[in-house]
Amino acid sequence: MQQDNELYYARLVSVVAATLISLACGSNYVFSAWGPQFAARMHLSSTETNLVATAGNLGMYLCGIPVGMMVDAKGPKPGTLIAAALVTFGYWMLRTAYITGPGSVPLPLLLLYSFATGLGGCMAFAGAVKTAALNYPANRGSATAFPLAAFGLSAFFFATISSFAAPNDAGLFLAILSVGCFSLIFFPFFFLRIIPHQSYKAVPDGNQRNLDRVESNGSRKALLRGHAEPGASTSTSHQIDVPLADDGFDDVEEDQLAGSEDHEELLAAPDTHKSVYADVRGVRMLRYTEFYQYFVLMGLLTGIGLMSINNIGNDAQALWAAFDPSTTLETIRARQSIHVSVLSFCSFLGRLLSGIGADLIVQRYNLSRVWCLFASSLIFLLAQVCGLSIENPNLLFLLSGLTGLAYGFLFGCFPSTVAETFGVQGLSTNWGVLTLAPVIFANIFNLMYGSIYDSHSHVRPDHKRECLDGKACYHEAYWGTFMASILAAVIALWSIRHQKQVKDRIGWTEHLA
Repeated sequence: MQQDNELYYARLVSVVAATLISLACGSNYVFSAWGPQFAARMHLSSTETNLVATAGNLGMYLCGIPVGMMVDAKGPKPGTLIAAALVTFGYWMLRTAYITGPGSVPLPLLLLYSFATGLGGCMAFAGAVKTAALNYPANRGSATAFPLAAFGLSAFFFATISSFAAPNDAGLFLAILSVGCFSLIFFPFFFLRIIPHQSYKAVPDGNQRNLDRVESNGSRKALLRGHAEPGASTSTSHQIDVPLADDGFDDVEEDQLAGSEDHEELLAAPDTHKSVYADVRGVRMLRYTEFYQYFVLMGLLTGIGLMSINNIGNDAQALWAAFDPSTTLETIRARQSIHVSVLSFCSFLGRLLSGIGADLIVQRYNLSRVWCLFASSLIFLLAQVCGLSIENPNLLFLLSGLTGLAYGFLFGCFPSTVAETFGVQGLSTNWGVLTLAPVIFANIFNLMYGSIYDSHSHVRPDHKRECLDGKACYHEAYWGTFMASILAAVIALWSIRHQKQVKDRIGWTEHLA
């Protein structure tokens, strides 16, 4: 009983640590709070500003595969430690560039610094989500909802701090991001652990243990092919009987982090009945229709969301310039920070609702988690309608709020959806493969917005760019994301139908029984 209590509190502390680390990982989404001031100081065009924002997104998503493979093989700790250094370096160098002024740092270096902040966030976040998923495999949607929600709350957290500590001072804001992200990643790092579940009975006969493993592997391979072989057991009672060490859990954790074959199999076995295909990783996903559905959904929805997240500050500037030209720059900057906070807080709510709600609709109603992705696409669709129609900047919170909520719904359920389909053991690697999608789609949507905004802008005598055309500055961009939202909804419905056909074929209800 005492050991059970120790394991319980160890898991709880580890998930709390993962949640705190995630609070630093979403700092790229606060870009709109300091990006416009940074661009004005450095004399950057809207397209160049979007390139700086996109570089951070590339760091977050482009390196997902190698980062995921490292986390799956070595555990969450090595990458988390490197992440603390990368994020600190990136934001501090951006601050240095801001202070030294225009022309002091070439654009490629600015892109490199921004990329470092995204890469650091990617590494730490991959470890945080994997930690939560493995510590609570039976409720991984709810468990991962907390670090996912903290990720979404990151921009709100830092924007709130900056509003008190660094109002209208982008240089100080970047310093806060540098020190704050380091602290939130480095100190919880020491409590980040994966605690194995002692749900297996010891079998003294070594031959029986090996036989059970062979049988389990046969069932796993059958599931991998999408059907059960004749005579293969697919019930939840079919598990590997493996004796665990009786002297605590530190030694077991070390084996796991080292990626030993025995311990990897120990973790994979109880997960077999909780995923459609057993332990499909990396390029092996290319064999499955679900991968292409998820990849396009991820790309479309993140691209739609990131366009508004990175440019809500430009939206506010354009609308205020047309609605009330007498509005001061300080007022507009304060409004930009408010929109960042609204985006972040609504993303936080969406991640919590989606993560916990996905578990409920699966366990209580036996429905697909992809319904949450369908809901995300509908909310995004409504947000694009707001982007197309809002002319009064006082109503712009509708666009930022709905975008944050939809983005939260997307990421609150997507990792658990991937784990349910392809298995939890390769989650970090598989998630890394899927996060290549935003690299493609976010670039397309962000650069589309930047080029459209620049085409309506003019350069003032002080070398600063401005657009005075109101919503016409970006109207065409939101037509593009409007059509993308409709396409995403159609793909989500197709994915739900396809997933139901696969589950019916392999007897999915038996796995949940």
